[in-house]
Amino acid sequence: MTRQILVFLVRRLGMTVLLLLALSLLVYGLMFLAPGDIARNLLGTRNATPQALDQVRAQYHLDKPFLWQYTHWLSHALTGDFGTSIRTGAPVGRMMRERLGLTAAVSGLAFLLSVLAAVPAGVVAALHRGEWLDRGLVGWSVVGISAPGFAVGLILLYVFAVGLGWFPVYGTGSGFLDSLWHLVLPAVTLALGLGAFVVKLTRAAVARELDEDYVVFARSRGLGRARVLGIVLRNAAVPVLTSLALMVGYLFGGTLLAEVTFALPGLGALLEQSVLFKDFPVVQALTVVVAVLISLTALLADLAYLTVDPRIRNRMAR
Repeated sequence: MTRQILVFLVRRLGMTVLLLLALSLLVYGLMFLAPGDIARNLLGTRNATPQALDQVRAQYHLDKPFLWQYTHWLSHALTGDFGTSIRTGAPVGRMMRERLGLTAAVSGLAFLLSVLAAVPAGVVAALHRGEWLDRGLVGWSVVGISAPGFAVGLILLYVFAVGLGWFPVYGTGSGFLDSLWHLVLPAVTLALGLGAFVVKLTRAAVARELDEDYVVFARSRGLGRARVLGIVLRNAAVPVLTSLALMVGYLFGGTLLAEVTFALPGLGALLEQSVLFKDFPVVQALTVVVAVLISLTALLADLAYLTVDPRIRNRMAR
């Protein structure tokens, strides 16, 4: 059994490496083809003479062919050196480290809020199918999934920050509690959409298991409601874990909008500024880091399947 798991891990890691290489090449190609001239952006309002443009392009290797630029970046990235920002001249690694904590705090708080609220809500909706409680929870989840994140953020900002004055309008605060208070609205903005997504998936997974024959058999043998529900939740955990793993990718996209809406200087705001400026090193580094995070989360989800569902372990052992 251990050998099968090891083979599975090696295969998944190999696929992940190939995926990351393909993704980095794709993003680098899209940035290379995007309209705009980095050399002119760097010169700003100064006189952009042909000589000055050529000098800037030579300094940042912008005069080299596409594959040479990509290979040069990749060879340094594999050693942990993501280069220097074209826009600010600062090391890309340091720029990301300075903003990573804020983005991680917003994403982590949103993830925690959505899981604590959405998973129990999905279970309750499945146990009360067809009743008013189920219809209310499903209706809320449809609204939550459909509502754009930036629109939800603006509404929360206008009502609870500008109107009622309960929360700060922008900024990160000072000190742990004050900083946490500044992040509540951005986190709730993300958690509403994420929670709605998880509610529907959890409800569907639990409802499907409740209709299985083993539930009727377990009840006929006299097992208590709590015991049967525990078996159902364990069997429904695989799709729920899948949804939680997918939330990582959704979180980053939503965090970008939330950081712009609430003027938070996190990785999302850094990505927006870098894309607009065509800052190759920063965009590439952020893309690869996020892709690695999502890939590792998916791998952990697969390992969690093996833990919670013995049927998958048995199939691998054959």
